[in-house]
Amino acid sequence: MTRTPRAVLAATVLALVAATTSGCDFDGAYDLPLPGGPIDHDQAFTVTAEFADVLNVVPRSPVMVSDVSVGEVVEVERTGWSALVTLKVRDDIVLPDNATAEIRQTSLLGEKYVALLEPGRGGRGRLGDGDRIAMSATGRNPEVEEVLGALSFLLSGGGVGQIRTITTELNEVMSGRTGRVKNLMGELDELVGTLDEQKGDIIRAMESMNQLAKTLNAEERTIEKALDATGPALQVLNEQHRNLARMLRQLDRLGRVGTRVINGTKEDLIADLAHLQPILSKLNETGDALPRGLSLMISFPFPQEAADIAKGDYANASFALDVSLEALLTTIDPGSGGGGGSGPLPGLPQLPGLPELPGLPGLPLLPGSGGVGTEGGLLDGGLG
Repeated sequence: MTRTPRAVLAATVLALVAATTSGCDFDGAYDLPLPGGPIDHDQAFTVTAEFADVLNVVPRSPVMVSDVSVGEVVEVERTGWSALVTLKVRDDIVLPDNATAEIRQTSLLGEKYVALLEPGRGGRGRLGDGDRIAMSATGRNPEVEEVLGALSFLLSGGGVGQIRTITTELNEVMSGRTGRVKNLMGELDELVGTLDEQKGDIIRAMESMNQLAKTLNAEERTIEKALDATGPALQVLNEQHRNLARMLRQLDRLGRVGTRVINGTKEDLIADLAHLQPILSKLNETGDALPRGLSLMISFPFPQEAADIAKGDYANASFALDVSLEALLTTIDPGSGGGGGSGPLPGLPQLPGLPELPGLPGLPLLPGSGGVGTEGGLLDGGLG
């Protein structure tokens, strides 16, 4: 049955009136109902997904799970430098709340679609109405143009020729050296195993290096001050370069002279050491007797141990003894020397005069007598 232009016009007017009276906005052909839609919008939930590059995905593009159509793209809008895609998914589709989305292509020249995928780490929760898939969980497959461009670059100026050269060189290197290559692979395996065993130590070393770097960073000002102070010191060393070089030359001369002296006196030095060997051996044989003898000499005439036995002020006292004949006679006859006696003792002969005794070494002679001593009498004690 052929329709007249009047009938077509009437149908168009009725469609426009129906769209106007329905109270919805009309955005063009995408708002017109199409037969055979993949889903019923009354039995679907809405999900939004952010894409860095949406390619040529348009509304009505299918949404698939495991290559099965489960929904469609409702709207594509720009938000800054990314795209926000609104998806309608059937209510009976169960997807995890952390699902991912990718833009794929049905075939080499086929249409684009949005694929909803389960995350690699396992899903949690359930994707529902109003959920949003972040840009970090979305992506896209490479375009045919990108693949062909990369293939063209590889074939024209890429690494195909280099791959052949590398393969040829590897064949020449390994030809006839199978045993060495096996040993090399074994050593590499052992090296990798050792590194794996020392992984903890390597991590600790890296952490120590990190801590050292933090310490150096914290002491940056101190290091700068040290470097600033090093500059003048280096300048002084530079100014004293000639003196330092002269000192080193003099030290070199001193070393040569010292070597010549040592070589010249070597035999005499060895002989002196040989002569000292018996003396040192005897001193070694004395053991503890030599230190005790030296201690006794310091505390003569009483040993150091007597200090705890003889309590008082006269330990190690020094005494002077008058041994002159006149003092001896005065002791026997006090009257003869004016000491207050009653006269000479009866029956004693008159003794002739005796020569004076020389003074003992280290003790002064007493005036008026040929002996030694002090003016205080026969015995005079003093503090030692």
